[in-house]
Amino acid sequence: MKWRKSTYSDGGAGDTCVEIATLPAHIAIRDSKAPARATLTFPAPAFTALVDHLKEHPSAILAGSDGVGAHS
Repeated sequence: MKWRKSTYSDGGAGDTCVEIATLPAHIAIRDSKAPARATLTFPAPAFTALVDHLKEHPSAILAGSDGVGAHS
């Protein structure tokens, strides 16, 4: 699998980097700081819908100090 840093990762302090890999029908996502850990895989349309939703509602997920998303 060929991983690349997501264009949706912010530049910040380097602590919010997400890598993605494009598969034939899915998008795989992993934490760049822990690449050996679990990988999330979504059907491509579901990933696109998630990104579109976050673009429309950027306050839907706020990153906490521990890096885990929290709903506002």
